[in-house]
Amino acid sequence: MTFVEGFHPVWQAFIAALFTYGTNALGAASVFMIRSVRRVLLDSMLGFAGGVMLAASFWSLLSPAMEMAAADGRSPWLVALSGFLLGGLALFLVNRALPHVHINYPAPKAEGPSSSYRRSTLLVIALTIHNIPEGLAVGVAFGALGAGVPSASVAGAFALAVGIGLQNFPEGMAVALPLRREGMSRWRSFHIGQLSGIVEPIAAVAGAALVLLVEPILPYALSFAAGAMIYVVIQEVIPEAQSNGNSEAATAGGMLGFALMMVLDVVFG
Repeated sequence: MTFVEGFHPVWQAFIAALFTYGTNALGAASVFMIRSVRRVLLDSMLGFAGGVMLAASFWSLLSPAMEMAAADGRSPWLVALSGFLLGGLALFLVNRALPHVHINYPAPKAEGPSSSYRRSTLLVIALTIHNIPEGLAVGVAFGALGAGVPSASVAGAFALAVGIGLQNFPEGMAVALPLRREGMSRWRSFHIGQLSGIVEPIAAVAGAALVLLVEPILPYALSFAAGAMIYVVIQEVIPEAQSNGNSEAATAGGMLGFALMMVLDVVFG
């Protein structure tokens, strides 16, 4: 079977992305138990998240994209390169088009067009931009199952969802706890911490449905998701993890995250 019997791949993508959203919300819910956590721990967690995203981008997205392209008689490197660069370009354009601010940046350093939005709104926009590629990656992985791609497997798709879910937990903490420390209420901090994760099930369904409707674009869709995720890691996750003088802890977290995702994908994929 190419997918779990009784569940359409789009539904599988939705359920898997609900899991990734749930871990994000669980991390944000830490504000109800603790007020703050040492910055070095948050930075190591962000590094871990970046490592998972980097590993997933290659092992779960770019490598299968090149295998699929080769099997179809297309140039593997050209398909992967074009989709990868388009994914990065798409995130670049979205970042330029939407006002947003990252968690460690003060309001005057908001990016994109000038805006009168509150800092909390700008933060949610930034996190939503961040989470779209993750949901898309889960969606196209499950879409590959429905398309009957030989190199696609249920275990591999779920390994990707588990990996993204694991890195979403520290991300939820890294957003909600600093907001709580700044004086925001627990409920408000939790709300903002989990809000951006809602986009992941939506992006997953869209990604899975798209590749099932237009199967030939699947290698490009996988590469696109990889390019978008790596853009987020380089532009946002790594700079934030390294911005507080905890570069060694953040780097160690990144190495561990990469290693864990690599093992998950190789063992279960």
